[in-house]
Amino acid sequence: MTGAITLENQLVILATTAGDTGAYYAQAVNERNGENKTSPLIHLSIARDVGTPETMAPVIVVPPGNRSVVAGSSEITLECIANARPIQELHVNWKRNGVRISGGLHSFGRHLTISNPTSADTGLYVCEATLSGSTFDAATAKAFLSIIEPPYFTAEPESRILVEVEETVDIVCRAMGVPLPTLQWYKDAISISKLQNPRYKMLSSGGLRIQKLRPEDSGIFQCFASNEGGEIQTYTYLDVTNVAPAFTQLPVDTTVTDGMTATLRCEVSGAPKPAITWRRGKHILASGSVRIPRFMLLESGGLQIAPVSIQDAGNYTCYAANMEGSLNASAALTVWNRTFIINPPEDRVVIKGTTATLRCGATHDPRITLRYVWKKDNTVITPSSSSRIVVEKDGSLLISQTWSGDIGDYTCEIISEGGNDSRTARLEVIELPHSPQNLLATLNSSHSHTVMLSWVRPFDGNSPVLYYIVELSENNSPWKVHLSNVGPEMTGITVRGLTPARTYQFRVCAVNQVGRGQYSAETSRLMLPEEPPSAPPKNIVASGRTNQSIMVQWQPPPETEHNGVLRGYILRYRLAGLPGEHQQRNITSPEVNYCLVTELIIWTQYEIQVAAYNGAGLGVFSRAVTEYTLQGVPTAPPQNVQMEAVNSTTIQFLWNPPPQQFINGINQGYKLLAWPAEVPEATTVVTIAPDFHGVHHGYITNLKKFTAYFASVLCFTTPGDGPPSTPQLIWTHEDKPGAVGHLSFTEILDTSLKVSWQEPLEKNGIITGYQVSWEVYGRNGSRLTHTLSNTTHEYKIKGLSSLTTYTIDVAAVTTAGAGLATSSTISSGVPPELPGAPSNLVISNISPRSATLQFRPGYDGKTSISRWIVEGQVGAIGDEEEWVSLYEEENEPDAQTLEIPNLTPYTHYRFRMRQVNIVGSSPVSQSSRVIQTLQAPPDVAPTSVTVRTASETSLRLRWVPLPDSQYNGNPESVGYRIKYWRPDLQAPSLTQVINDRLEREFTIEGLEEWTEYELQMQAFNAIGAGPWSVAVRGRTRESVPSAAPENVSAEAVSSTQILLTWASVPEQDQNGLILGYKVLFRAKDLDPEPRSHVVRGNHSQSALLAGLRKFVLYELQVLAFTRIGNGVPSSPLILERTKDDAPGPPVRLVFPEVRLTSVRIVWQPPEEPNGIILGYQIAYRLASSSPNTFTTVEVGATVRQFTATELAPESAYVFRLSAKTRQGWGEPLEATVITTEKRERPAPPRELLVPQAEVTARSLRLQWVPGSDGASPIRYFTVQVRELPRGEWQTYSSSISHEATACAVERLRPFTSYKLRLKATNDIGDSDFSAETDAVTTLQDVPGEPPSFISVTPHTTSSVLIQWRPPRDESLNGLLQGYRIYYRELESEASAATVSKTLKTPSALRAELTAQSSFKTVNSSSTLTTYELTHLKKYRRYEVILTAYNIIGESPASAPVEVFVGEAAPAMAPQNIQVTPLTASQLEVTWDPPPPESQNGNIQGYKVYYWEAESQNETEKMKVLFLPETMVKLKNLTSHTQYLVSISAFNAAGDGPQSDPRQGRTHQAAPGTPSFLAFSEITSTTLNVSWGEPAAANGVLQGYRVVYEPLAPVQGVSKVVTVDVNGNWQRWLKVRDLTKGVTYFFRVQARTIAYGPELQANVTAGPAEGSPGSPRDVLVTKSASELTLQWTEGNAGRTPTTGYVIEARPSDEGLWDMFVKDIPRSATSYSVSLDKLRQGVTYEFRVVAVNQAGYGEPSSPSMAVSTQVETPFYEEWWFLLVMALSSLIVILLVVFALVLHGQNRRYRSCSTGKSISNMEESVTLDNGGFAALELNSRHLNVKNTFSKKNGTRSPPRPSPGGLHYSDEDICNKYNGTVLTESANLKEKSVDASESEGTDSESEDVPPQHSFVNHYMSDPTYYNSWKRRAPGGRAPHRYEAVAGGEAGPHLHTVVTTQSAVFAPAGPGARTPLTGFSSFV
Repeated sequence: MTGAITLENQLVILATTAGDTGAYYAQAVNERNGENKTSPLIHLSIARDVGTPETMAPVIVVPPGNRSVVAGSSEITLECIANARPIQELHVNWKRNGVRISGGLHSFGRHLTISNPTSADTGLYVCEATLSGSTFDAATAKAFLSIIEPPYFTAEPESRILVEVEETVDIVCRAMGVPLPTLQWYKDAISISKLQNPRYKMLSSGGLRIQKLRPEDSGIFQCFASNEGGEIQTYTYLDVTNVAPAFTQLPVDTTVTDGMTATLRCEVSGAPKPAITWRRGKHILASGSVRIPRFMLLESGGLQIAPVSIQDAGNYTCYAANMEGSLNASAALTVWNRTFIINPPEDRVVIKGTTATLRCGATHDPRITLRYVWKKDNTVITPSSSSRIVVEKDGSLLISQTWSGDIGDYTCEIISEGGNDSRTARLEVIELPHSPQNLLATLNSSHSHTVMLSWVRPFDGNSPVLYYIVELSENNSPWKVHLSNVGPEMTGITVRGLTPARTYQFRVCAVNQVGRGQYSAETSRLMLPEEPPSAPPKNIVASGRTNQSIMVQWQPPPETEHNGVLRGYILRYRLAGLPGEHQQRNITSPEVNYCLVTELIIWTQYEIQVAAYNGAGLGVFSRAVTEYTLQGVPTAPPQNVQMEAVNSTTIQFLWNPPPQQFINGINQGYKLLAWPAEVPEATTVVTIAPDFHGVHHGYITNLKKFTAYFASVLCFTTPGDGPPSTPQLIWTHEDKPGAVGHLSFTEILDTSLKVSWQEPLEKNGIITGYQVSWEVYGRNGSRLTHTLSNTTHEYKIKGLSSLTTYTIDVAAVTTAGAGLATSSTISSGVPPELPGAPSNLVISNISPRSATLQFRPGYDGKTSISRWIVEGQVGAIGDEEEWVSLYEEENEPDAQTLEIPNLTPYTHYRFRMRQVNIVGSSPVSQSSRVIQTLQAPPDVAPTSVTVRTASETSLRLRWVPLPDSQYNGNPESVGYRIKYWRPDLQAPSLTQVINDRLEREFTIEGLEEWTEYELQMQAFNAIGAGPWSVAVRGRTRESVPSAAPENVSAEAVSSTQILLTWASVPEQDQNGLILGYKVLFRAKDLDPEPRSHVVRGNHSQSALLAGLRKFVLYELQVLAFTRIGNGVPSSPLILERTKDDAPGPPVRLVFPEVRLTSVRIVWQPPEEPNGIILGYQIAYRLASSSPNTFTTVEVGATVRQFTATELAPESAYVFRLSAKTRQGWGEPLEATVITTEKRERPAPPRELLVPQAEVTARSLRLQWVPGSDGASPIRYFTVQVRELPRGEWQTYSSSISHEATACAVERLRPFTSYKLRLKATNDIGDSDFSAETDAVTTLQDVPGEPPSFISVTPHTTSSVLIQWRPPRDESLNGLLQGYRIYYRELESEASAATVSKTLKTPSALRAELTAQSSFKTVNSSSTLTTYELTHLKKYRRYEVILTAYNIIGESPASAPVEVFVGEAAPAMAPQNIQVTPLTASQLEVTWDPPPPESQNGNIQGYKVYYWEAESQNETEKMKVLFLPETMVKLKNLTSHTQYLVSISAFNAAGDGPQSDPRQGRTHQAAPGTPSFLAFSEITSTTLNVSWGEPAAANGVLQGYRVVYEPLAPVQGVSKVVTVDVNGNWQRWLKVRDLTKGVTYFFRVQARTIAYGPELQANVTAGPAEGSPGSPRDVLVTKSASELTLQWTEGNAGRTPTTGYVIEARPSDEGLWDMFVKDIPRSATSYSVSLDKLRQGVTYEFRVVAVNQAGYGEPSSPSMAVSTQVETPFYEEWWFLLVMALSSLIVILLVVFALVLHGQNRRYRSCSTGKSISNMEESVTLDNGGFAALELNSRHLNVKNTFSKKNGTRSPPRPSPGGLHYSDEDICNKYNGTVLTESANLKEKSVDASESEGTDSESEDVPPQHSFVNHYMSDPTYYNSWKRRAPGGRAPHRYEAVAGGEAGPHLHTVVTTQSAVFAPAGPGARTPLTGFSSFV
């Protein structure tokens, strides 16, 4: 049996046969203990199958199975059981991965055992069963063996993970193994899958992702990994927390381009996740809830802006916030402008050889840079490879020297950080056309003025021919265009319009888009036959020159019409309109174009014609012009003249005209003449227009009555008056006479009176008598008339009624009747008296020029008022001003209203009146109120208007301004208006306004040069303008032309000549007489300065410039010049190139390389190329060979070197080099070279010499001897020049011929020292420089420029002062010897208008001057720069020219300067100035005019300058007097002020010098208010009052008055106290009589000559609110030497107590006063020496506490303390009693006398309030502290009218120095008595050593400002009565002295509750309150 046991312990029976039938069982054995078990039997039966084959294909019964094995196992077995027949032939094989396995097989290959399997053993195992020897296929079975690896972690989470809320966390867990393990997650031992939390997500990597973490997600997370190999686990603790935001990526500054996308990053961490907001400024741009277009918030937190614009640039802030906090950060966004092309290249067509510019302008951000790339036909252009092609900084592509190879498409690309851009354009190149060929010209036989031209069409230059230009040259003149636009299709043309008798040449050129091509060859010259002129002369003008001649002027026919050479003119004329022959005049010169036709008939019209003639005959006559001979004056008077007097003032004339043939012109009218027989010069003329109908008649009116006149008539024409008729005597008729004069009454009785008169002034005939009539006033029927003879001038009227008023009339009588009666009223029996003054003046109806005055008439003086007189103050109103008579009204006896006429507008007036009767004038009335008339326009124009030439474009106008009285308005609004115009134009006039009313001259600028103007002036004010002045004429000065000649053209005639032509300067721009023209020409880029060519005369308008450089471009300009100077050059510059020619030789030929068989030759182009160099020719030969055997080589124009080879060694060769232009080969340059290599640098030239004979002002000649050439020929020399003393070496020339031994050095400066040196150059290099020459000085030359800054000013009326500045040193050109002044008198400005503007004979300026000029030479050193020209003619214009001269000659002349002689400002100041004070505000100034010889003309007025002496700049004023008066009142001045006054005179030419100042002081006036009023140390009963000096003293301050009173009555009494303080030094007062708590009213006023205004203030007596309470328990203890006060502090006030003061009340005064002050607050006691108290006086003391609020309530008084001590005998009571009784008797006598005297003065005292005694003092006031004081004898004024009701007077009060008191009360209620006490004071020094100064020394020290110190204890109290010597500081002590020792004395003036401190007068012994009482 063949069987096999499987790995599964199965039994497999293979290839069964019957023998295999049976029972089978299995037995299991435990090998450890030997136990076994046996299975039940299994029966196998096998059926017999006879057909079973012998062989059977292999089959696998038990195939191998896929197996897995854990890595590390010991082995693994695979099984494969196969079956076949015969079984023995069955073979089993294994393959792994296709590779047969040989090891590990057993059990016939059925088992494959793999030991220690590894991953390398894994794979596909194949079991293959084969049957040997059979053809059966092998049976196979497969199994896969895999190695199982247990799991292991490749990534584990951290043991603890800390995460923020709202975050997403990935917990990492990755495991590996085979097979790949599965992962499972558990949270807190619960499977994640069971939690079913959507935020938990398994990742493909095996990790766990938790999104949007929450705190409940905290816990332990486990990760299990398992596979067949096992299971492992890991874990972590997840801790979820809240975290404040934090930046993980801050925003950063970002730069982007406009239009792009900008991203600003902002990444933030935090839990929960912070909210991101982006802001710009205050605007939210993006957040979770805000979305704005273009701004997008990114997931990362960043901000994206798309697209960006320029406006987005700025700062952006990222804000992040969650519940834990917030933060922000900013970044700047910079936006660049996008780069793009704004100026792209444009398609261009350029001309060959020119520069093509292709623009590529881009706009870009200035912060970035651009790169330009240009491409041609898509190929990048590299500019460095070609110098022709340049890329500019702005990107433009410049292609120079363009040619056909440059044609193409060009692309500009711009590359930058701000973007890229590109544009493309096309470039085309074109060139000039060629010249036409085979040009032929033939005469046209049928038309004499035409020529036929033909040519062959040329090459067009790649640009179609646009047209042809035909030029012709006429008579060899420059070529000019004749036909400018011949069609391009033409090849021939007929040239018309040619002129006979001229030769012509023609040439043609073609023009295309590029320009004008070359001209064809010129034709041969053709001559046209001559013909008579074909046109008449033109512009024929005829004008009557005299009454028998006519001047005819014309211009030649147009030159083109001459048809030959003009030989002359024929002028013919005849009477106009009449038949008859012409008369002819032959003018045989063609240059003469005028003819004066004479011997003509007066005032007759002629017709005139002119024709020109030449050699061919007479041309055509012009059309006739007609002209009259001038009129003549009539030669006969009017006929049949009759005249008669029509009335008393008129004469009638009758006449017939003169015979017509004697009028000799057009009758313009008649003049009637009449003149009084007695006054022949007073002729009256009346003009009568002609009347051609019948008899003429006319009248002369307004003649004098009854007067004899001579009269006649004349006829006049335009030229003048004819003869008058014979004069006839005519009397005007008689008329009624005028009024009689001087009517008066005398001998007035009851029934009669005598009336007297004088004959009339206007008799108007023969007085035949007088009529006297009278009637009772008011009764018309009672008139009586009496006629008297003409000799009677008085009459006694009788039969009157007594005491009756009569009206009496007197009139003169002629034959014409009675004249105007003179009337008056009078009362019979009552003699008339002087009238009374009018009253009640009222003004109304005020207008600019009048006002109505209403009044009440005064007493008439018992007769009628015959005249009213109105007087007024005009302008200046005041009591000191004068009154002038303004108006008188006659024969209006009952007037109550007067109209005052003729007032001045805008003027202040005050009126008063008088009334006049037959006796005389009344007194003046009271003044009216002040009025001001209204404004009105000015009445007059400025006077003396004169005009002078100021410059070429300005006129100076002068005038006399309006005086103040004629302003008629506000002076601030007054000004002047100037109107000016050109009379030759119809243009509107121009105006200038001057707002300064005092201006006297004005310069009108901006006028045309050399032009006449008319000017007028008017004044204006705010209301309107006044009349215009009379027009004046002035002409501006001649100037240089302001425009250039017109139509300037230039034509190169040859290679060295240019012909210029031009037209004249426009007439309006000539600005003077054109003397000639200057042509300025300069070789462009070669000449540093232009040269000039002068063409004299203004008829030549062309110039041929010769000697020019060949083929050089010249800049040309033409200017015109007048005698003043050069005009404007023409513009633009004319550029013309001279024609080309053969070139000069090349220069600087050197052989830098010489070999034995070759040389290299190098050269530079010719210095004179004379054209475009087309090439060079190098010719060379052996020097020893024939001169014609040259080897010749030609090279191009750009070649500069050539190498000649195959030369013979050590041989001399001659090289010849020449250049070529279009005109051929030029002059050659030859040089010799030796083919050797032994060469060196040359030696320097030697023996340099400058012959003095060869030295000129601007050049010299340098000679030298050449040095050794170093075996290499010298090629050229270099000359250097140095200007001494400090100049640098300059190279003069580097191309001096090698053959030269001398050189002319030019362009040097005259009179300048130079040194020269020389070096030679050969092929090897330069030699050293030669030795320098000696210094060579060029010769002098004339100065190069005239003096400058010339001014000519009138000095006197016949001299001028010339001032100038010398020429610059560098232009002197030598030693200046002096100056020449040329001057000449010019014709008057009026006649200058007729100057001809054509100068036919050109001449230099000097020649023009010498004819009528005289000149003076001023020989001087160059320092003299002024000169006075004297003895000139007055009122003439002079012209002055200056030159500088040296030994060689004169400089050019300066520009002429004009001056008007005759006007000069006054040379001296007014004389004898006197300044007299009139009032406190007025000074009177008088003076004498300047001496007559210094006035230089009429003095027009004066200027008075005045100012305060101390402050001129701030106070100076000026008053102008426009009349030559010599007195002025200066008003509105400051009182009592020193003024200085200075005066200058002025005339039309200007102001003279000011006089020396004179002083004057105004009178004093009342002062101003004191500057301040202040109070200090206010207690309940005393205070100090102080005040300041007035700001305006207005005089010498004499003192002050202080008045004070309570605001309300005190105890029923209102007391007014007045104190007068003498002197200015004391400005304080101590008041001691106040009542506690009462408010007082203080007034202070200062006094000079009078009292000024008051300064007022209120003050309340203490104690002050908030001050301390009264101290308590005041106790005084007395010892042998001192008193001690003790007290207890009282209640404190609002603020702490700061100290105490002690007040004392002596028994002899009874008033409290401060005794000690400034006691410290800590003190409660104070001691005072008894020496400081007065002996025998009892004192009471009280204490006052002080704080910041002020002085408090005083304590209760202490007990009285006596200061009595041991007294000497003279103070014993008995001695005093005896003395008292003796004194009493004396006192009683004195009192008795005073009482008697006082009774007489008491009432007077009540009215005046003054009782005066004298006393002096010098106390001064400081700001409150009491310091040094000086008391001398003083003035004391006591004014005391206050009286107690008991009838006793108040005791006197002290007052500081010179005080004056009054207690004012009701005078009749009170009277009083004066009580006085006396004591004596003596000063005693404590420390004599410190006070050694004498009294006189101390008194000399000025008093210091301080209060008097009343307190002995005050340490600052040093000086009291007498000031100590300076420097002494010891305090003074005072004590009482017996007797009457001399010394200052004090008294006290005391009233009840009223006391004032004051020093006493001499002799008084009153003790000083609070002071002397206890010293």
